[in-house]
Order: sequence, then structure tokens, then C-alpha cells
Amino acid sequence: MKKCKKVLSSILAILMISVLTACGNANGESKSEQSDSDTESVTIGQINWAENIAVTNMWKVILEDEGYNVELNNLNMGSTMRALENGDLDASLEIWLPVQDANYLDKYQDTVNFSDATWYDNAKVGLVVPSYVEEVNSVEDLNEHKELFNSEIVGFDPGAGTMEVTEQLIKDYNLELELLPSSESAMLAEIGNAVKEEEPIVAPLWSPHWIFSKYDLKFIEDPQNTFGGVEKIHHATRQGFEEEYPEISEWFKNWKMDDQQIGKLIEYVEGSEDPLDGAEKWVEENQDLIDEWVK
Repeated sequence: MKKCKKVLSSILAILMISVLTACGNANGESKSEQSDSDTESVTIGQINWAENIAVTNMWKVILEDEGYNVELNNLNMGSTMRALENGDLDASLEIWLPVQDANYLDKYQDTVNFSDATWYDNAKVGLVVPSYVEEVNSVEDLNEHKELFNSEIVGFDPGAGTMEVTEQLIKDYNLELELLPSSESAMLAEIGNAVKEEEPIVAPLWSPHWIFSKYDLKFIEDPQNTFGGVEKIHHATRQGFEEEYPEISEWFKNWKMDDQQIGKLIEYVEGSEDPLDGAEKWVEENQDLIDEWVK
């Protein structure tokens, strides 16, 4: 009889523990399970451009320090905009306006949120040649010296806004040169090889970019202003993001960088085996600046 009482007491004790546990967590989840499920996730588009890789990894570090899970999806510009439109991406951190990405603004302005806020206000885009190519200082000089370049403009990702503007430039100036699409890395390699051999090359480029600190390149004049003047870099988010993530939306709007800051970030990211390591180093060194954004 005593043995039966002991068994009953043990069963009652187990039942009481189960009830108390259920009361403490109505969903039946452990504390760690609750914590994991409560962590909010953000998906950011990453384009294979030096400055884009730098800033997307920088924001991954910042947001994960603030408790978010961040996924970076590698896409080209066209796919990025479609993914924002259908909600597969939360944000894209690099929209060049008023000229370079104007076509995407026109197409998606009703289905994607383009922020009025800018994070870089002194961007420049145009055709560049090495400084030793003294014969060419303007787009208007290219036809006369097209043989120097084998009648080719070495380009990068097809579908990029700057590539489309370059195609328009060829029409505006009736250039007898063909724009060759490739990738940013392939274009930069071509520039590096040309400079090493002191050969002519012409390519569409933009600033900020680390390549200007490595090679002596010059933007050539664009009298018709097809590339536009000073460009500003914005960000864009999917519809509903600002309402769901008001804190992050405010941080993105507070975000501002100058030439030195973005240049050093790109240098750290480019110089690291893992871009995230370079971004982490930069974030550690610039916490006061980040505190101005994340407040």
C-alpha cells in the first residue's frame, strides 16, 4: 500500500510540473525556442558591385548587432527590382537617381517604395579612360580615335542602369563604338590589364569606387549631359516594410556616408577573404557614426 502511495505521489508531482510548465509558456515552447521564433528576419538584395557588397555587409553586421537575422540575396539590378515588387526582398540599398536608375523608378514607382532619403550625395557616373590617353578628353573625341579602342566600350552587367544610359549615350553622340557587356569584375580586370600595358581602354564607371585609388583614370566630358550631373544614392524597400519595420526604416533614413567613409569601408571589404570580416572591422572602428544612424 505504501508503495502504491509513493507511485501516486510521483505521478502527481510529474503532472504538477507539466501544468506549471504549460502555464509558464502557453505555446508549449521552451524559452530558447521562443527566442528563436521571435527574432525578426530581413532580406536585403546584394548586387555584385564593390560598393554594394560593402554596404550590404555593413548593414548585415549592424542589424545583427541589433538582434535581427539578415539574409543577403545575390541578384542583378533587374531581378532586385522584381523581387522588391513581389515581396521576395525587403530592401535594396543602392538606387542611383536622378539619371542612372530612372528607368526602374518609372517602372516600379507604384509597386516599390523609393526613399527620398539619400546615403551618398556626391556620386558621379561617366565614361573613363586612363589619364595617359591624352587624345580623348570628351565623348565627342571617341569617334575620331575609335581605332585606339578597337571600336569597343568595355562594359559590365547587362541590365544595370549605367549600362542602359551608356547605350543611350552611344545614340545621342552617334558613336561608332559597341558596348560590350560582361561583369564588373571582368571589366575591372580589363582596365587593370590595359593600364599595366599602358594601352587605351574606355569603360563606364562610377564614383565612389576603389579603382580610382588604384589607377590614374579620368572621366571624359559629356557635353550633352547624358549621364547627368551629380547623382545621389537612395535605398528602396518593398511595400509594407516601413510599417512592419519602422525602426530599421528610420535607421536607413538616418544613414549618411562621405567619400572617406565609403572608401575605407570598400577597402576593408575588398581586402578581406570574407566581406563580412571587413565590414565588421569597419563597424568596430566607426561605432560613433553608426550610433548616429541607429538611435
